[in-house]
Amino acid sequence: MTAVIHTLPAVPGSRIAGMGHYRPERVVTNDDLAKTMDTNDEWIRTRVGIAERRFAAADETVASMGALAGGKALADAGITPDQVDTVITATCTADFQIPHTSTTIAATLGIHAPGSFDVNAACAGFCYALAAADQAIRTGNSRTVLVVGSEKLTRWINPTDRGNAIIFGDGAGAAVVTAADRPEIGPVAWGSDETQTRAIGTTDAGWIYQEGQAVFRWATSAIAPVAIRAAAAAGVDLADIDVIATHQANLRIIEAIARKLISAGVRPDVRLSRDIVTTGNTSSASIPIGLDRMREAGEARSGDLVLAVGFGAGLTFAGQVFRCP
Repeated sequence: MTAVIHTLPAVPGSRIAGMGHYRPERVVTNDDLAKTMDTNDEWIRTRVGIAERRFAAADETVASMGALAGGKALADAGITPDQVDTVITATCTADFQIPHTSTTIAATLGIHAPGSFDVNAACAGFCYALAAADQAIRTGNSRTVLVVGSEKLTRWINPTDRGNAIIFGDGAGAAVVTAADRPEIGPVAWGSDETQTRAIGTTDAGWIYQEGQAVFRWATSAIAPVAIRAAAAAGVDLADIDVIATHQANLRIIEAIARKLISAGVRPDVRLSRDIVTTGNTSSASIPIGLDRMREAGEARSGDLVLAVGFGAGLTFAGQVFRCP
């Protein structure tokens, strides 16, 4: 009974060193959907703000798209596969229950024998995975973590279900998280609403369903306070936030959250991710895709303070503040 268990030396903090994303080539417009269901461009834009979305090809998988995004993130960070010791994938549409997606991505990228696991927190998944990466690094268990959010939602959507078929798309986003001399990723503010576990789910046939109005009311009332908690946990004034990167659920929800945050102290000139307009809702992939596309467009710059918040089925939510790579 005299043996003492030791822990690894703690690391001061972590940072996002690079990002990447992948969107499938196939563009599906609102007019395309109108050919197969009772809808039109105006109806879709008015309700969810989407003009087009991307659908994966038959031979594209959650793992293959995740590997493409992950490879771009590694290149952006200047990190080689042999430097990665951990791979974490956020997804709710995994190709298989087993094997898990992270190891398949690692194998594709030539990452040898990493610690690897998947996270399923639905649309909040990327923030959960980023928090896990940050914590693994700060406790000394990891040094370089590849975090991936990847979804092939079109496999789970009934193409005749107008309420859901207009919303979802496919794609992947990724971030490389490394050790840092000072924290550049703040503490996570996470949780769940156990009273609404069935607000979003799957039918017996395997199709995604959601109680749209209930989710809309919840998201527009509950999520801004989560983002405010994340900023407070990081010790950051809301006025210092440069970019808001929310889960791309619905343009009306995104803009409602932004208005509440501006009322609470975020600057009116804050840059807001509106990637849903041309990518659709890609669940756990939506935050990294949207933010990386803002980087490509010069709308998010290295060193910017980003406030990210994800929310979705569970109902789960999570947010944190971090520096843009």
